Amino acid sequence: MGWVLVLGTFGLAQAAAPSAAETELRKIVQEMLDAVAPGNVEVWRRYLHERVLRVDETGAVQTKDDLLKEFTPLPPGLVGSIKVDTFKIETHGDIAVLAYETQEHLDYHGQILRSRFRIGDTWLKTGQGWQLLAEQVAAVLKDPPAIKLTQQQLCEYNGTYSLTAKIEATIRCTADGLAAERTGRPSAQYVAEVEDVFFVAGQPRTRRIFMRDAQGKVVGFVDRREGEDVRWTRKL
Repeated sequence: MGWVLVLGTFGLAQAAAPSAAETELRKIVQEMLDAVAPGNVEVWRRYLHERVLRVDETGAVQTKDDLLKEFTPLPPGLVGSIKVDTFKIETHGDIAVLAYETQEHLDYHGQILRSRFRIGDTWLKTGQGWQLLAEQVAAVLKDPPAIKLTQQQLCEYNGTYSLTAKIEATIRCTADGLAAERTGRPSAQYVAEVEDVFFVAGQPRTRRIFMRDAQGKVVGFVDRREGEDVRWTRKL
């Protein structure tokens, strides 16, 4: 039994060892990231395929020429670094598909900013080595800082809000923010980002923005995601 356990553990360790492609590509990716802050364009020129297509975190589609034109050193007052964190790979012949995350650390004129990105790559093994065919970058979103409103401020939002004649949500003030209950759905806790703007922890893509009339009374709110609003009206 003891030998079986030892051999089983050894087999798992062997299976978990990174492949040659994983080791090489992880090294190449880190080399490319290290070239960003100093604006070392030649590193990226070497690894980009001539027909590469890249979608950056803003949604812009870039060719090789577009990418290389962007390369300049960080301006004075900025000091940054980017490190590969999680890293997964699948190989299919001469094609390698990567899914990994990077952690960016930027000293912005003395203020420290930390950003995380999730990246999907497709690499092709050529006679000149691995070359990047395609890449898509997405920012890993996080919740904004929350503020504390007074109980009086929070209770101004109390009421029933309607989306349609049959769909309503009831909002009431709590010690920690607002509790929102919609028929057929679990209760949600709204946390204040600034006055009249709330978010749900773990859902950084959306905001609940309350609207007021000319007298300052809350008359409704919008569910906002990617700039699109769904309007809810407060029932009188």
